[in-house]
Amino acid sequence: QVQLVESGGGLVQPGGSLRLSCAGSGRTFSRYAMGWFRQAPGMEREFVAVISWTSGSTLYADSVKGRFTISRDNAKNTVYLQMNSLKPEDTAVYYCAVDPSGLLVTSRRARYEYWGQGTQVTVSS
Repeated sequence: QVQLVESGGGLVQPGGSLRLSCAGSGRTFSRYAMGWFRQAPGMEREFVAVISWTSGSTLYADSVKGRFTISRDNAKNTVYLQMNSLKPEDTAVYYCAVDPSGLLVTSRRARYEYWGQGTQVTVSS
């Protein structure tokens, strides 16, 4: 029913920037939230940011607050993650995800039912 296609990952130097994109298809999103998680080698998948598809309300992990910005384009069913001031510890596979009951944004992974394939972000000098 829902397919998520991610793009924008790559290699960047510390202090640099990247913008990730995730395009949804398969149905018209309504009252959803779309967010980003990341997983580094040997680590658990962790919440990064989320935006309500309807209200635009956002929530960020403390580790990225002030550096990352999440946004949405309703016409394109696409969510973006603008990542600035990147640090080596931001290196991870970044996953797009959808919370079908996203009227209230949440960082709880169990609420997210649809996931993208992941895109690699590497921050290194």
